[in-house]
Amino acid sequence: MRHRCRTPQLSKPADQRKALLRSLTTELLRRGEIKTTKVRAQAIRSTTDKIIGLAKDGTLHARRQAMGYIFDKQLVHALFEQVPARYGERDGGYTRIIRTVARRGDNAEMAIIQLV
Repeated sequence: MRHRCRTPQLSKPADQRKALLRSLTTELLRRGEIKTTKVRAQAIRSTTDKIIGLAKDGTLHARRQAMGYIFDKQLVHALFEQVPARYGERDGGYTRIIRTVARRGDNAEMAIIQLV
């Protein structure tokens, strides 16, 4: 049973799925915008919002939690310096998903996910 399992399985084993979501989240925070499939974009939206919420909190515990998830240590330090000024008054919804044309090879729904 998969009751209350909110993260989509993405046709991957658990370890590969976790690594994929971590890498996509890291690249989204590094670049500010990535192009991926719509399902993957919806899957990383919640984790990205949680990481930005941790950066807004700014405590040592939040920093250690973010470092446990994000691959790049310098990215975490830059995130904790820039996020409170950028998203200080915003209560949530730090990402935007824009649907684009379907992928040519397999007709998968594509999307651009970007930081607001």
